[in-house]
Amino acid sequence: MGGELTPTLIEKVTELSTRPVQIAPSVLPADFSRLGEECINLEKAGVDRIQWDVMDGVFVPNLTFGPDVIRACRPLVDVPFEAHLMVVNPDELVHKYVEAGCEIIIVHAEACTHLHRTLSNIRELGAGPAVALNPATPASAVRHVMDLVDLILVMTVNPGFGGQEYISTMESKISEVAEMIQHTGRDIDLEVDGGIGPATVSGAAAAGADVLVAGSALYRDPQGLSHAVTEIRTLAEAARS
Repeated sequence: MGGELTPTLIEKVTELSTRPVQIAPSVLPADFSRLGEECINLEKAGVDRIQWDVMDGVFVPNLTFGPDVIRACRPLVDVPFEAHLMVVNPDELVHKYVEAGCEIIIVHAEACTHLHRTLSNIRELGAGPAVALNPATPASAVRHVMDLVDLILVMTVNPGFGGQEYISTMESKISEVAEMIQHTGRDIDLEVDGGIGPATVSGAAAAGADVLVAGSALYRDPQGLSHAVTEIRTLAEAARS
């Protein structure tokens, strides 16, 4: 059955979908020589938050943003920042990204030896704790930390590079996490990241996602960022209605 949702499962997920859709663009496809201006343009385009894909060249085969870069951009916009830490040593880096101005810190379940401790530490530092799951990681990996998180991120590509093809079989995992969230009774965002664009956003949203990370699809829209943000939001809202 792959990632296809049965009518019964779609009905269950629809019952969960009362949260507003949020667009959280990744700045990975942006012009790195003018990141401050890129953040300003994203805010003007109507995004709800900005995601910084932090890569260490070890956990994933790429190297990106240090905390000083994010700190330099933080005063330029009012939208929240989230740091998606794709790193092997998140516990050593979390405080630096909180101090740089990131309101949400996402760590990977696969990178945390003591995930419960890491998430608790993020909360103590004053940021929202969040956990990401790679495509091969089951939803059950976060079952016992649901009481600690503000957000769960289901990766719909293998992390490391932008512009990858959306893995549609992850939709069944999105719906599984959505049901887990419902059972907690807590206010937890369900985010998806990877290959999100006009052709794929409906499937992710129908499965239960309410925060959508888009990168390449926003920047390659010939009508500009504002059109891209509006289009993805409209498609997602229609899929969840």
